[in-house]
Amino acid sequence: MKRLFACAFMILMAGVPAFAGQRTAVFAGGCFWCVEKDFEGVPGVIEATSGYIGGSKADASYRKVTQGGTGHYEAVQILYDDSRISYAELVHLFFRSVDPVDEGGQFCDRGTSYRTAIFTANRSEAAVAKAAKQKAGKELGQKIVTPILPATPFYVAEDYHQDYYKSTEKTLTRFGLITRAKAYSRYRTACGRDARVKQLWGSTWTSAGS
Repeated sequence: MKRLFACAFMILMAGVPAFAGQRTAVFAGGCFWCVEKDFEGVPGVIEATSGYIGGSKADASYRKVTQGGTGHYEAVQILYDDSRISYAELVHLFFRSVDPVDEGGQFCDRGTSYRTAIFTANRSEAAVAKAAKQKAGKELGQKIVTPILPATPFYVAEDYHQDYYKSTEKTLTRFGLITRAKAYSRYRTACGRDARVKQLWGSTWTSAGS
């Protein structure tokens, strides 16, 4: 997660854009490490933060959410510059980075917390998301199960989840003691995320607006 100076970072954590022209979008796309990694490479995206949203509990943690019963999704809050990329372009990219026809989770990650969803802040965003959902369904010729939901409080995930995909911190895995970045790369390949996205969409990433 690219670090902004302290004041702007605190505003972002509250779910409010730090400066005029900056907006947020919230997507649930399975493993939040993967969504964070995908969107932090998009021109116009300033920051992507992993967290939890959509549940009935007034708090969230990785352990509670993955155990079930909270109703929360793993999600990513994206801070972007709307003079460089639009909300419509972000939603377009989101659909093409996930499997939106799977209602039981994403790829090898199963369970309610790993389902896809788009959380919208207002009617305008909801209309854009619904149009993108219809377009995605027509392209795939299948029913899109990704719900479009009103945004609820976003709970920032634990520090060790942020920037996991590029962290040089070491962690013990079945491959031995390796960096989190290497562990993430092996997890993503083994989980079949990119292979399934390519099977559905013909590529592992589609340019914004294309």
